[in-house]
Amino acid sequence: MTASQEILDRIPHRPPFLWVETIVERTEDTIVTCARIPEDLDVFTGHYPGNPIMPGVLLCEAVFQSGALLMSYMLESGKLKAAGDVPVLTRIEGAKFKRLVGPGDRIEITVKHKETLSSVSFMKGSLRVNGKVAVQVEFSCALTTRQETE
Repeated sequence: MTASQEILDRIPHRPPFLWVETIVERTEDTIVTCARIPEDLDVFTGHYPGNPIMPGVLLCEAVFQSGALLMSYMLESGKLKAAGDVPVLTRIEGAKFKRLVGPGDRIEITVKHKETLSSVSFMKGSLRVNGKVAVQVEFSCALTTRQETE
């Protein structure tokens, strides 16, 4: 999976744990991203061998990373105020898995910002494969500062 430089410049995630390749479109409060699931992911050798299925938690992570991208644009535009710039997941609610995703599938992710309370942004995301919803999840993230370790 090869992400655009714009994505690499905006969020701290890196391969092999980066699940977003391209920004398709964005508005003030919504972003659409996409990626192709690599056929040779190590996880497929042990997650349903012979009938590989992308783990739901990694699909959710793709949605969360897309939310982090949206937050970076909102921070840049001044729509979002925060003390930090590192997105950290703070809540996951109502995750629903409706369709399987496998090797080689192209996923499209849509995240919409619902509201911000204090330093926490609440969002709703969906992930589609072949035009059909595979995952829906509501979540929240806070922007914080990275703490250095000694």
